[in-house]
Amino acid sequence: MATPVMNQAADQAAASTRTVTLGKSLNLGLRAAMEADPKVIVMGEDVGKLGGVFRITDGLQKDFGEQRVLDTPLAESGIIGTAVGLAIRGFRPVCEIQFDGFIFPAFDQIVSQVAKLHYRSQGRVTLPMVIRVPFGGGIGAVEHHSESPESYFAHTAGLKVVSCSNAVDAYWMIQQAIRCDDPVLFFEPKRRYYEKGELDVGATPDPLFSSRVLRTGTAATLVSYGPSVKTCLESAAAAAEEGTELEVIDLRALSPMDLTPVFESVRKTGHLVVVSEAPEEASLASEIAARVQQECFYSLEAPVLRVTGFDTPYPPSKLEEDFLPDLDRVLDAVDRSLGW
Repeated sequence: MATPVMNQAADQAAASTRTVTLGKSLNLGLRAAMEADPKVIVMGEDVGKLGGVFRITDGLQKDFGEQRVLDTPLAESGIIGTAVGLAIRGFRPVCEIQFDGFIFPAFDQIVSQVAKLHYRSQGRVTLPMVIRVPFGGGIGAVEHHSESPESYFAHTAGLKVVSCSNAVDAYWMIQQAIRCDDPVLFFEPKRRYYEKGELDVGATPDPLFSSRVLRTGTAATLVSYGPSVKTCLESAAAAAEEGTELEVIDLRALSPMDLTPVFESVRKTGHLVVVSEAPEEASLASEIAARVQQECFYSLEAPVLRVTGFDTPYPPSKLEEDFLPDLDRVLDAVDRSLGW
C-alpha cells in the first residue's frame, strides 16, 4: 500500500517530467543556465527578437533583456571575436552559428584564438564559451546548410566538442557545456529538433564527456553521434525482428572521446560499424576505427566498417537521401561484417 510520502514523491517526479522536443529542451537548458548565472550571455544572428532561425532562443530576450541576449551583425568572425573578449572579462558567452556551413568565416578565430589562448597564456586566461552549431542534413536545405564540419574542430587541440542526439541530453549537455571552463563546440542535429522525449528536470545527468550504451546486444556494435544515433536505433530495431541483436552506443563527446564503453562492447560482439553523416576520409569515424583496432585487435572478428556521407561536397537537396547514411546502408554493413 502506497504511503503519503510515496505518493508525494510520485507527484513530485510527475511534476518534474514533461514531453518536449529537442529544440525546446535546448531552450529550457539555456534558460536554466541564464537563471543560474548572470554572466551567461546569448549572442548571434537573429537570436533575440526572432528567437533564432529554429526558435531555440525563443523568448529569452524578452525575459532576460537585450543586454544578455544580443542580436549581432551578420559576421561570424565578429561574433566569435567579441565572445573571446567577453570570456576574458569573466562572462560566459553562448554563440549561435545559424547553420553549420556558416562557421567557416569564424574558423580562424576558433582555431587560432579560442583554442589556443589558455595554452598561450600558460593557464592564466580561460575561455568559458560555447559555440552552438546546428549541423547535419535531412532538411532539404540549400548549399552551406547541411554540412558536418565536426572533424575540423575535434582535430584542434584546446577545443572540446560534443553533440546531443535527443531531448534529454540536449537539456543537460547545454548547461554542462556552459559551466565548463574550456571552450566547447556544441553540435546540434537540426533534423532532430522537433523529435520529442521525456525530460525529467530533477534527474541526475551523465558527465558531459561520456558516451552511453542506448541498446544492448551481442551480434555487433553500432557507434554514432548526433543525427545518426536515431538511424542506428532504427536499424537495431529492424535487425532484432530478424533475430540479430545489435548494441547501440551514442558517443556524445567527440573530443575528448569516451571510448571505454565502445571497447567493452566490441570485446563482447567482435564486430563494429561506425555511422556518421560526415565524409569518410580523415574523419571521426576513421579515428574510432583506428582506436578500436589498436585496443581490441584480438577481439575483432571482422574489420571495422564505416557508414558515412560520401567524400563529396554536400549534394543538392533532391539527392541528399542518397548521400546520408540510412537504415539500409547500416544493415548492409552489419551483414557484411557478420558474414566476413
